[in-house]
Amino acid sequence: MLGAVASVCIGTALIAAGIAVADPPQGAIVGWGSQVSVVDLSSGFLAVGTGGSHSLGLKADGSIVAWGYNQDGQCNVPSPNFDFVAVAVGGSHSLGLRSDGSIAAWGWNEYGISTVPTPNTDFIAISAGSLHSLGLKADGSIVAWGYNFYGPTDIPAPNADFIGIAAGPVHSLGLKSNGSVVAWGWGCRYTAQCTTPAPNSGFVAVAAGYRHSLGLRGNGSIAAWGCAVDNYGQCDVPPPNTGFIAVAAGTYHSLGLRADGSIVAWGWNAYGLSNVPTPNADFIGIAAGRYHSLGLKTDGSIVEWPAQTRVSAPNTGFVGVAAGPYHGLGLKADGSIIAWGRNDFGQAAVPASNTPFAAITTGESHSLALRGDGSIVGWGQNYYGQINVPAPNTDFVAVAAGEGGSVGLKADGSIVGWGCASHYENKCLGANEIPAPNSDFTAVAGGSFHFLGLKNDGSIVAWGCGYFDNYGQCTVPAPNTDFVAIAGGAFHSLGLKADGAIVTWGCGDSYYNYGQCNVPMPNSGFVALAAGEGHSLGLKADGSIVAWGNNYSGQRNVPAPNAGFIAIATGGNSGLAIRQTGACCDLLSGTCADDVGASVCSGVHHAWTDGAACADVACEAVTGACCDSIAGTCTEDVTSRPCSGIHRVWTKGAACDEVVCEAVIGACCSHDPFNACTDGVTQAECACSTCDWVKEASCLELDCPLTPIPALGEWGLVMLTLLLLTGAKLAFRRSNSAPT
Repeated sequence: MLGAVASVCIGTALIAAGIAVADPPQGAIVGWGSQVSVVDLSSGFLAVGTGGSHSLGLKADGSIVAWGYNQDGQCNVPSPNFDFVAVAVGGSHSLGLRSDGSIAAWGWNEYGISTVPTPNTDFIAISAGSLHSLGLKADGSIVAWGYNFYGPTDIPAPNADFIGIAAGPVHSLGLKSNGSVVAWGWGCRYTAQCTTPAPNSGFVAVAAGYRHSLGLRGNGSIAAWGCAVDNYGQCDVPPPNTGFIAVAAGTYHSLGLRADGSIVAWGWNAYGLSNVPTPNADFIGIAAGRYHSLGLKTDGSIVEWPAQTRVSAPNTGFVGVAAGPYHGLGLKADGSIIAWGRNDFGQAAVPASNTPFAAITTGESHSLALRGDGSIVGWGQNYYGQINVPAPNTDFVAVAAGEGGSVGLKADGSIVGWGCASHYENKCLGANEIPAPNSDFTAVAGGSFHFLGLKNDGSIVAWGCGYFDNYGQCTVPAPNTDFVAIAGGAFHSLGLKADGAIVTWGCGDSYYNYGQCNVPMPNSGFVALAAGEGHSLGLKADGSIVAWGNNYSGQRNVPAPNAGFIAIATGGNSGLAIRQTGACCDLLSGTCADDVGASVCSGVHHAWTDGAACADVACEAVTGACCDSIAGTCTEDVTSRPCSGIHRVWTKGAACDEVVCEAVIGACCSHDPFNACTDGVTQAECACSTCDWVKEASCLELDCPLTPIPALGEWGLVMLTLLLLTGAKLAFRRSNSAPT
């Protein structure tokens, strides 16, 4: 099933709807489910590996960091995550070699590709192909496991004297101690990637691509062979072919690392796949995957190209987020867009002049963004014309994307559509077939095969379900009123009511029903929603996220702490959210921490600044002496917040021996109802509308009764009043009963 498309963000949703929002809340992106998109690649790495759509990085402490596509758990590094010495990345599985010579394998396990044969010992090297894996033993033999169609796991005899291995998608390579290369597997039957060029000697390293092979010779030159089919130039090593110390082979492109720390890339160059980022220097490691490449720097940082497969640093200042099945977008407070994930159609390559944008949305393989001037920019796949915004491209206030179509909401309340709302067997149901009357709309949302429009009367209009209408995602349940927000999934829809409850519909086919229409109780307090392929998300007013439906990829497992969220999005089987962050200043120590949520930066000794970095705020220890005027006691090193109230006096930067702290009392004269006077009370205790307090005075010095009476309190006054009323009543009776 194709991935669902939905995005919700509070700040940008208001902007897109034409509602002025001053300084919308901002924060850091949090991700979970089938895409691991939030990792720090800035330092501490020793080795890298990349494959189909995910990557691994080996840290100096022996731990592994994984990011990218995680549909089958290929990014879920097993515990204990330490003591690793090497990594290898396959199509949808991963390998890690431990220092004790054992191999850990995780991810997709069809055909046993993640089941290491016993005895799992004495391994010194690993390599992962699309559907098979290789392990090199200390005795020079190779162990292979996984899918064996046409023999990619059948190591040619003699299985001995190997010192290196490489697993490609459909073939394998082994490097012998004598410098020769041995090749085997399915690809060897039809193409030339197994035909090692003469002389087959002097090799020191090998790499395997889809239909080509690379061998590094001891003299620093690279031999490339294969490319008889799907030739994109990946076998054409650029001159001068000298000075190389490492090689890596992607699906249709190749990489070579020179001794001077520069990388040479050649072959398929879609979206800049072979364009190494500048500065092209100080590299010590390389890895090539299907759609992207990695370079390891001498400082331990990892560089990705052509597109980032994770949220690039700094992960701060985001006000909006959008998720597709395989890529994501983040909108910064300055109006720029950060993109990451799969880029096979350019969907993660934001066009130049990346500002100022006001809203973002993602389809399966295309992206859309609304500029502040009311125009829409589209990029990525365009098979159905889903990025061809119709003229005039003006006056838009909101935008939404489906799998193969797009819609934009105009300022006059009409909707413009382009591409296909749904498609089947080369048939296209146009996204522009909006039901009449096409007016009075206030919001739009896209699902995989349908679109939704919210009217200003609170009703919802749905269209585009023609080829997939049996799921019911276009049948809005009654009463179709009081809706304030909408979201479309693959085959289900969500509507948010004004009272904070979520209404769901669709899920009519049991095959695609994962419980994504069953909102957990209590169904109240929601302020935003998002719909994925087989799961749904709801954002509560308290900043927590509720998830329900399919959990195959952990798409319901919202990362802790589940608090402080301000926006949500989901695409396919993943979840994205923005957690509000800022700078947190500790007023006691004068230290500041970046990227901290408001709920964490709490307490009387902390000051939190929304969206700010520590470099932007003045954080210093602000303490002083706190004098309690009731008790006459003083406390040092106290911030102004706990030293508050009329009983306390705070002196910044002072010590107790530098201030005069004593109990301040006086006389309290109450003029109503009894003109009572009380000695020895504080000003706080003399708090009433008809009371006068005179500091350090006595009742004898005031114009009150000469004999002070004790303070009666509220109940005392009530009892005294009752006594007086009772006495007055008795006197009245006596006067009426006296003889005349």
